[in-house]
Amino acid sequence: MPRSWSTTQSLSRSGSPPMSPTTARLSVSPSPLTRRSPFPKRLPSSSNSKASSTTRWLVSTAANTGPLKPPAASVPHDDEWHYMLSTQFESCDARRAFPCFDEPNLKATYDLDVEIPVDQVALSNMPVKEIKPSKEGWHVVSFETSPLMSSYLLAWAVGDFEYIEQLTDRRYNGKQIPVRVYTTRGLKEQGRWALQHAPKIIDYFSEIFDIDYPLPKSDLLAVHEFTHGAMENWGLVTYRTTQVLFDEKTSDSRFKNSVAYVVAHELAHQWFGNLVTMDWWDELWLNEGFATWVGWHAVDHLHPEWEVWSQFVNEGMQNAFRLDGIRASHSIHVPVRDALDVNQIFDHISYLKGCSAIRMLANHLGVETFLKGVSNYLKAHAYGNAKTKALWDALTEASGKDINEIMYPWISKIGHPVLTVEEKPGQIAIKQSRFLSTGDVKPEDDTTTWWVPLGVAGKKGEAGVADLSLTKKEDTILDIDEDFYKLNSGATGFYRVAYPPSRLAKLSTQLDKLGTEDKIFTLGSTADLAFAGNSSSSALLGFIQGFQKETHPLVWSQVLDCIRELKSVFEEDKEIKKGINNFTVKLISDKVKQVGWEFPEGEDYLGGILRKELLLSALSAGHPEVKAEGIKRFNAWVENPEANPIHPSLRSIVWRAGLADNAARNVEVLKKEWFSTKAIDGKLIALSCLATVEDADLIKNNLVPFNFNSSPPQNSVPAADMHVLGGNLAAHPTGRTIQWDFMKNNWDLVAAKLGNPIVVDRFIGLSLKPFTDVAIIDEVEEFFKDKDTNSFNRTLETAKDRIRGRAAYKKRDAAALKQWLSTNGYN
Repeated sequence: MPRSWSTTQSLSRSGSPPMSPTTARLSVSPSPLTRRSPFPKRLPSSSNSKASSTTRWLVSTAANTGPLKPPAASVPHDDEWHYMLSTQFESCDARRAFPCFDEPNLKATYDLDVEIPVDQVALSNMPVKEIKPSKEGWHVVSFETSPLMSSYLLAWAVGDFEYIEQLTDRRYNGKQIPVRVYTTRGLKEQGRWALQHAPKIIDYFSEIFDIDYPLPKSDLLAVHEFTHGAMENWGLVTYRTTQVLFDEKTSDSRFKNSVAYVVAHELAHQWFGNLVTMDWWDELWLNEGFATWVGWHAVDHLHPEWEVWSQFVNEGMQNAFRLDGIRASHSIHVPVRDALDVNQIFDHISYLKGCSAIRMLANHLGVETFLKGVSNYLKAHAYGNAKTKALWDALTEASGKDINEIMYPWISKIGHPVLTVEEKPGQIAIKQSRFLSTGDVKPEDDTTTWWVPLGVAGKKGEAGVADLSLTKKEDTILDIDEDFYKLNSGATGFYRVAYPPSRLAKLSTQLDKLGTEDKIFTLGSTADLAFAGNSSSSALLGFIQGFQKETHPLVWSQVLDCIRELKSVFEEDKEIKKGINNFTVKLISDKVKQVGWEFPEGEDYLGGILRKELLLSALSAGHPEVKAEGIKRFNAWVENPEANPIHPSLRSIVWRAGLADNAARNVEVLKKEWFSTKAIDGKLIALSCLATVEDADLIKNNLVPFNFNSSPPQNSVPAADMHVLGGNLAAHPTGRTIQWDFMKNNWDLVAAKLGNPIVVDRFIGLSLKPFTDVAIIDEVEEFFKDKDTNSFNRTLETAKDRIRGRAAYKKRDAAALKQWLSTNGYN
């Protein structure tokens, strides 16, 4: 039970054994000791319990327009900090709030009563049924009975909330459904962007699933200091503020995309996860992999101009490949032993590899056929539970293909294949083998044979893409055009392709024949193969040179990502770092001049993204004009922020330029901005910029303590945001070394501040994975040998594997890379 909320509860289960539908009645009231307020006067910024948490917001900066009304009198506060409450029960924390059978396949209906001060608002999964006075200044809010559902989806929230509302266009049982975005006082207008999307998404999913939205209302709640990105509580979805709020005047435009997608992802769960729930946590991917795919599918439907599938290939697939390419990874369908094990599989495998596998299958079957099978699956198991096989059976019936056989290796086995291509006159021989980023595949690692959709373009006699699949370890494709061919057209298959070096060189001169996804995929494959030793970093840079005149923003994102990753491995060698920086400046200078610093009226979304990406990379590489302009803008902003505002999407560049110019002074400027910013995304952007400081004394004496202090609030990062500063500090050698030393010397303080097991797990992974020295692995193992690592043992192993891969890459390629940079005039 959370420290900040006392409860009196009764629970009854009626009429049937545990596996049958049951009813739970909950009554939540304050204890007599806290009768004046549902919270004590002074509260921690967040609770270590995930069952519920109090979260704070700074009232003086809550509103962005107009005078701010004072908070409700009963809201607890510490000076300017005020508090709200919301629950977070997934995975196994409902049992910490009330007695229950807390497993996904033991569903019940719920009746909830909450006693609150009359000047606050209570929310739950269902609409309010009635409100009755209790004591002076208090009343009891009763909610309608929930549908049959899993305990982890129950939710309630209490706070000084206000809302904006829009009805769905479709009618459900003759009525339009009210959709509301709730926020703490002063922020509701920043929910407009989410509200523009949520009703449309509900209607769209009702249409493509051929099942009406199951509840009488849909609430979206912005939660301050939320450890998660969002949570799909049925009818009351909770969101981190940056994932549901957006302000055209103050928000980075990138959050437009993020908010639209996260809203779609969580609303997809209202069917896939809530209406039909995985049978046990080992099937978590059924919830998350599908919601990821259909969330992007919905955003693509609403915003085709964003080209979100190209974005997914650039970001989502790449992150999935990175985790799936190490020996310590796990299969999509993964055995789960206990609650701490569940927390660790909310990762890139369950979400992004799961999405990639579904995208591959949907493309193979055709999206319409795929969604027909999904609809049949949802109808057959509505208000119940299901396993992966049930989905495969429904898709088999819809498509006439044996989906169980096709997908079994993808779901049940660890890893993914790399297809090695050997060219012969008029044909290519293809061999599949497991890809490991450490480059040390052993016979026992390579026992899986995947079904691989080849997506061959350039086969003679085929007008488009040949519908061919690889179902064995090796095969030969005849009638190949020797001038041009490609595999995995559209990057719909989850695998890597190793072309012969001569073919890769030729493709760099044939970029006009590659689509956007093809370019992104081929760049990613080339980078991963260089990392693993199947190719080389010099071959990667040679290939990248062909993209100097590229025009597509998302292809540029992949180019710059490849360079950043290469630099992160080799930057401890100052000569190589200088050479990569010089390479970057030459590559992007013309494009930087073309895009400039200004945002033209009516510019499309992707154009703005390209400007930010290019300027950030130029600044990082030491581009002199970009650095000078960034410093100029920073100093003008410091002198008079109102007269010299920074465009929201340029804050990262300008703030980093200021820190690079005068870190000692400007760290304090950015910390002050972090504390007082009125922009909903301002805190996260300030933290990510602060982490770029490379001055050892500032990191040791200022930034690391700032991250790990517990108080006061103005000098302590909340636990839910610590990964932003910590993860970015770990991205450069000075920061990660000092931070790791602090963690070793102050582990009790670190563990206490991080608190929540999910937060600990996330921070461990981000802080350790960037190391490039195998000796650190010995340090890690020695340090944690007598510590309780049950909440992050999987992540610890993946971090060590990642370090092994980075260290091997650095040792193997450093000399050749240095020589290539020198020979080509970059040193």
